[in-house]
Amino acid sequence: MTLQGKRVLITGGGSGAGADLARGFAGAGAEVVIAGRRGEALRAVAEPLGARWVQADVTDETSVQQMYAAVGACDIIIANAGAADSGVMAKTTLAQWNAMIAVNLTGVFLTFREALGQFAGNGRLIAVASTAGLKGYAKVAPYAAAKHGVVGLVRSLALEVARKGITVNAICPGFLDTPMTDHSVQVIAEKTGKSLAEARAALEALSPQGRLYQPSEVTAAALYLASDGASGVNGACLAISGGEV
Repeated sequence: MTLQGKRVLITGGGSGAGADLARGFAGAGAEVVIAGRRGEALRAVAEPLGARWVQADVTDETSVQQMYAAVGACDIIIANAGAADSGVMAKTTLAQWNAMIAVNLTGVFLTFREALGQFAGNGRLIAVASTAGLKGYAKVAPYAAAKHGVVGLVRSLALEVARKGITVNAICPGFLDTPMTDHSVQVIAEKTGKSLAEARAALEALSPQGRLYQPSEVTAAALYLASDGASGVNGACLAISGGEV
C-alpha cells in the first residue's frame, strides 16, 4: 500500500496509538502531521519521521481552526485524541463528566467539522473510538457515553457526505497496550487494592483472546480505511476486540 502524495493529520499524535499511526502512515509514504497539547512529546515522535507537528487542543474551537490553518488541506484526518477516566456513577462529578465528553466527543466533532471545509476532493475521516462505543462497561459511564456519541456521529455524518467522495468510519479497539491503559491499570490497583499485575489481568480478561491489543492493529485498520480499496466502506465501526463485540 502506498499513500504517496497524501497528507494525513493525526490528533493525539504524541504517544500511544497516535504515535504508532504516525509511524505507520509515514511508512506508507504519506506526509504526516501530528497534533496534540504536549509540544515536546509531539516533537519526539515527529522528528525521526520527518513529520510536522502542531500544538492544538481539540476541545477548543479556535485552537482546532488554527490547527487546520497551520496544517493546510489534508486528504486523511484521524481523530485519535482522547482520554479515559473511571469511577462509580454516584461519585462522578460534573467536571469529570464534562471532561470526558469534551475530549472524546466534542473533540471529534470539532476535528471533523472543520475538516469538511478544507477537503479539496475525496477525503477520509477516521475516528479512533472504542469497544466502549459499542457496549457498556461498569464504572466508565461518561467515557462510554462519549464513545457511543462518536459512533453515532460517524454513522450520521457518513450519510451526509456519501455522495461527496468522503468516507467517515470509526475504529473501535478494546483495551490497547498503551500508556493510557497503564494509567487505567494504576487507577484500578489504587481503588481495589489489587496488584498492578492483577489489575492488568482483569483488563486482559475482558478480551476473548485474553490479551491487550497492540497499537499496530489500530494502525493497520486505519491504513485500510484510508486506502482506495476502502472507498465503499462508509459509516462502519470496525471492532478490534477478539470477538467481544
